[in-house]
Amino acid sequence: MGVTVDLCVVPIGVGVHLAPYIAAYEKVLTQAGLKIQLHPNGRAVEGEWEPVFVAIKAYHQAVHAMGCARVYTTENINTRTYKDQILDNKVACVQALL
Repeated sequence: MGVTVDLCVVPIGVGVHLAPYIAAYEKVLTQAGLKIQLHPNGRAVEGEWEPVFVAIKAYHQAVHAMGCARVYTTENINTRTYKDQILDNKVACVQALL
């Protein structure tokens, strides 16, 4: 099943400079072959259900391995049965109306 997930990941207890942890997440998602769109407060992820959630788990493991004792993640999950989930199409539909 295709899924799009909007994620906000917050490593806790590592200070205010989070870019190294966010970069680690981008690498995990890219290596998983998932389509991602980074935005200022998180990222959108597109892919099949299982690989997306395996990648989220892998990211938590990677950040813990970087010395972060706690990682807080919020997820907004969207699935459809009547057509494919494509991030670019969602954005294009809104932009066409502007």
